[in-house]
Amino acid sequence: MPTLRLVILSAALLTASLAVAQTTYRWVDKDTGQTIFSDQPPPPGAKHVVTITAGERIDEQQLPYATRQAAEKFPVTLYTVATCVEECKQARDMLNRRGIPFSEKMLKSDEESAELSKILGSEAAVPSLIVGQQSIKGLESGAWNNLLDLAGYPKLAPYGARPSGVFAR
Repeated sequence: MPTLRLVILSAALLTASLAVAQTTYRWVDKDTGQTIFSDQPPPPGAKHVVTITAGERIDEQQLPYATRQAAEKFPVTLYTVATCVEECKQARDMLNRRGIPFSEKMLKSDEESAELSKILGSEAAVPSLIVGQQSIKGLESGAWNNLLDLAGYPKLAPYGARPSGVFAR
């Protein structure tokens, strides 16, 4: 019986320690100006404190600086339709692999398709990508990557990045 109690107590302590270790803090030290990462809360007076809980989605403030800058200057919109399955999935996956925050507009009416045609300057096709003021219709991974590189987006997603798009929720 004492062994069973010991096992239960050990399991409880392990569970409690894992729950505490799931929170990470990032802050800038007030004296040295260095960025500190720790599982302990920052001292009073720390600047730019960010708390990250395990399983939490990275929000705009937690994105890398270069990604935030690119997203601010050159927002990305992916245009799809409900009947576009495999090619649109490939487009979403490509953007998510790069860690690019994007909005997805699923076209549901002829008016929305006409609006996309006007933006593209030709007949609408899906998937289509708009990065800032530049647009590409159809999935052309080389052209898409080139446009995203020129906008300053990362080539790979940062650790812990969550997918964007219609089906990311």
